[in-house]
Formats: sequence, structure tokens, C-alpha cells
Amino acid sequence: MSITPLSLPKPPDRAPEFGRDALIACESLVRIYQTGSIEVQALQGLDLTVESGEMVAVVGASGSGKSTLLSILAGIDAPTAGKARVDTWDLLDMSRSDRVRYRRQTVGFVRQQTASNLVPYLTAHQMVDLPMTAARTPVRTRKARASELLDMLGVGELADRRPAQLSGGQQMRVAIAVALANQPRVLLADEPTGELDTATSAEVFGALRDVNRELGVTIVVVTHDPEVSGQVERTIAIRDGRTSSEVLRRSAVDGDGDTHVIAEEYAVMDRAGRVQVPREYREALALTRRVRLALEADHVSIKPDNS
Repeated sequence: MSITPLSLPKPPDRAPEFGRDALIACESLVRIYQTGSIEVQALQGLDLTVESGEMVAVVGASGSGKSTLLSILAGIDAPTAGKARVDTWDLLDMSRSDRVRYRRQTVGFVRQQTASNLVPYLTAHQMVDLPMTAARTPVRTRKARASELLDMLGVGELADRRPAQLSGGQQMRVAIAVALANQPRVLLADEPTGELDTATSAEVFGALRDVNRELGVTIVVVTHDPEVSGQVERTIAIRDGRTSSEVLRRSAVDGDGDTHVIAEEYAVMDRAGRVQVPREYREALALTRRVRLALEADHVSIKPDNS
């Protein structure tokens, strides 16, 4: 007697891991602060991916969550919930010693206030040398790398000067060199041009682009300056603790052979299917609590609920 094998239903295909191939991947990221009896939700389910070698700008109004995001990616702050990964590091499951190694080896961090980045009694060369000393890098390697980084950032001739002897732009360039000393895969910069004039800001941002291009370091810059955010190929906007939109820029050649930049803005849909509709759109069509959705042949339409 033959026995007919059972025909079991095929299990559904598992959805691919979010941001599996990205260097930075945040999914449904939440950060809640407790201030007395008040709960502040700085991040409310943020999704973000950054590919290796990218240079991106993160923008948003004050209180939108962009600086909180940067602190989490830097290993300074810890998420409340969700997923956050940088390279092979799970940022929600790190011991204290893990965080020290992560900040020493994987990420470099540049703060807006130059005084927070530099040690007042050390020279530029000594400051770049310091993180390598902590990492127990050989002396000869430290000396060569410090000189190389300061030269690349245009302050090599100022290696023997202390911060008080440097201009604001020079101090920021040295701060970037310090952040790059241990060859991190990611450089995080929080408003690096916030205290600088327009011309100096352009020079510092140009130095960041050089670092991105020549060293292949992935760079995430938080900024409120539209001039700065317009100089990268991808700008990510955060609103109310979530990624709301992205602007992608590409170069195109017109019929006369002239090269110009095309910028296209996209709304970001999170893993739950939520999309933040820009305020100007909502106000123009009086979109309030409820809207009507309709599936068309090649798009979804959103209409006000007039009932």
C-alpha cells in the first residue's frame, strides 16, 4: 500500500530585512525622554538607510529629532525601541565597553561648538594624535596619519598652533581631522557650519566633500542651512520624529551641452505604509483628520473628506 504524502502549504516568502545591504539602517526607531512627569517622544518610529560611501544631509525644524538621531548613531545616546544598526553594530544591544570601541573605531563625531571638539592646551597635531594614542596606534603611524589628515584638510601648516590661535573655520577643519584619526567608516557632523560665515561654511563643506570622495568615508550631516543641504545628492527631512521626505539631486546635460542639477522631492513611506503629506498640500486642499484614498491605474489619489 502506498502512502500519499501530505501536501503542505508553501510558507509565504519572508520579507527582506530592512536596510540589509546599507551601512546605516534604522527601522521604527523610537527615543522617549522622561522629564519629570512629562514624556517627550523625540523619535516616533523613524526609518532611515544610508549606503556605504554616501554623503547625506539631515534637515528639520528645531525639535524634529534630527540631533537625537545623530546622538544615537554616534553611540552617545541609546534608543528606546526599534532597530538601529551601523556596520555590524546593533545600537540597541551594546555594553559600555562595546560603546567605547564603537565610538573609537567605527564613527567619528563633529559637534557644532568648536570648543567641544578641541582641547585648548593641545596643538592641532597633538589633538589628532590623541584618539590614535588611546587606540594604541604605533607612534610612527600616528605621526604620518596626523600630518596626512591636517594636510588634506588644508591646515597642515598650522599643526603647531593651539585652538585660540586658529580661526573658526580652521578649528572646524582640525575637528574633522580629529574625528577621522582612527579611520572611522562613518563621520557624523552636527551643524558643522552653524557658527561660521557663508564663505567659511562653503570652504568647510568643500573639505567634507573631499573627505567623502578621497577617503570613501560615509558622511551624515545635520544642518538647518539650505545652502549646505543643497550641496549633497540626498537630503533627508525629519518632521515630528519621523523621516517625512527626501530630495534627490542628479546632474543632467541639456540640449546646449550645459550641465545643471535636477532636484526631485519624494515623500517617504515607512514600513507601516504611513506617508507624511506636506503642510502646504494639506492646507491647499483642506485635508484634515480623514481623507479619501482611491487606487488609480498608476497612482493613489488623496482627496478631502467632504462628508
